[in-house]
Amino acid sequence: VQLQASGGGLVQAGGSLRLSCTASGSISSFNAMGWYRQAPGKEREFVAAISWSGVYYGDSVKGRFTISSDNAKSTVYLQMSSLKPEDTAVYYCALKEFTSAQALGTSPSSQHAIDYWGKGTLVTVSS
Repeated sequence: VQLQASGGGLVQAGGSLRLSCTASGSISSFNAMGWYRQAPGKEREFVAAISWSGVYYGDSVKGRFTISSDNAKSTVYLQMSSLKPEDTAVYYCALKEFTSAQALGTSPSSQHAIDYWGKGTLVTVSS
């Protein structure tokens, strides 16, 4: 399984960006795909996930970010709005099989249980 992420860039505070992540390979239907991010000097943190059971968001992005998917294209999108400088980080696409979005979002240190990672894409929000 490979994950190809795109869409990062530089944006001013208050602006928007959309990230995309396309999965290729043999993937079960009961999986969760989503995004984590890692800022300099910080641990990788959960951002949002989508699965067969629904969606789940990290507290810091609720109401500002929206995750969606196009199953026909095996692609997940992260629409980021009202961006803040503290959203600056490398964003990583992730996939874990046989789990749900809620399980990823509520499990402590779920980043250590991810099956597949995409290459990170940098999002920089200027003040």
